[in-house]
Amino acid sequence: MKARKITNLNTLTFYSPDTSSHIEIPLIETIKAGFPSPADDFIEVPLDLNKALIKNPSATFFARVVGNSMQDANIDHGDILIIDRSIKPSDGKIAVCFVDGEFTVKRLHIKNNECYLMPANSNFKPIKITSDNNFIIWGIVTHIIKAV
Repeated sequence: MKARKITNLNTLTFYSPDTSSHIEIPLIETIKAGFPSPADDFIEVPLDLNKALIKNPSATFFARVVGNSMQDANIDHGDILIIDRSIKPSDGKIAVCFVDGEFTVKRLHIKNNECYLMPANSNFKPIKITSDNNFIIWGIVTHIIKAV
């Protein structure tokens, strides 16, 4: 899967995926965490990461995370987010938002016509969105790609 760099900001670096390629990688359908069964050895099916991770190619972007405000949601510095701009924002979704000139990734908390951007790290405070903010929900995080 190729990606074309779009922009590099202080908080996120955005990439646009190239879904024209078709690369199938062998996928072992199941890996058991308990006692292995000899009958399951070498069962493989093809996996195309473009098809598995990108549902709406024209509305999908990648971004590399900078910072640790979402670490308790398993989003760490250096992770790559897959963001779908065609998904409708709703309460509880993790979103990439543009707030007062900066991008951030937070969990949406929408209740009684109020919107809060909730961090997943107790060292950070929620951000209350008001009419004074320049605010856009840019897209919804669908997947996190982590290095181990």
